[in-house]
Amino acid sequence: MRLRLRGVQPTGGEKGQRPSQDEAHAWAESLDKLLVHKYGLAAFQAFLRTEFSEENINFWLACEDYKKTKSAAKLTSKARKIFSEYIAIQSPNEVNLDSCTRELTAANLAKPTADAFDVAQKRIFGLMEKDSYPRFLRSQLYLDLTK
Repeated sequence: MRLRLRGVQPTGGEKGQRPSQDEAHAWAESLDKLLVHKYGLAAFQAFLRTEFSEENINFWLACEDYKKTKSAAKLTSKARKIFSEYIAIQSPNEVNLDSCTRELTAANLAKPTADAFDVAQKRIFGLMEKDSYPRFLRSQLYLDLTK
């Protein structure tokens, strides 16, 4: 199955340009290397969509955005939105967290700080790293980019 990446602009390339083989090969070094490359992130998102687990990367990205928030009022509103979207039981895009992490994160929302979601974000990153990322590296999408 061929996936089309929408609106992708790789770092260091022209708009819509495929990454070089070397860039794509570098993504196999770590999930971190994949996620910092715009085209790599978009490819991984497209792959997760096919696996019906896009909520994991969306949660991770929401947490990255949340950490950049400076205003205390915005931290509170963003925290509530992230919690209700991804962490609350039966939320629309609920991520797979253990009850301890879920409870700790809920407690952090009493007085949200920039690191309120750190534990949950690390757990989801770990799940992606152990589960989705290795499958992505074996996917036809990734293999096509390395040719």
